[in-house]
Amino acid sequence: MIHKPSAGPTSEPKWFKSSYSDSGDGQDCVEVATAPGTVHVRDSKHPEGPRLGFMSTTWADFVPYATDDHR
Repeated sequence: MIHKPSAGPTSEPKWFKSSYSDSGDGQDCVEVATAPGTVHVRDSKHPEGPRLGFMSTTWADFVPYATDDHR
């Protein structure tokens, strides 16, 4: 996964786009921000929209399934 930081206010978490979420035209992006014990997820097309929060351990369990590395 390649981290691509997005711009934002300094009080905001530092968001990055996964290289796995880009379909080539830059329109299908999920952004992720990490904090101690938590991973935040949002739609890059709607950065002020809903955000999801996951425990770091839950996110670590999910990522292999999202990247097809679970086989």
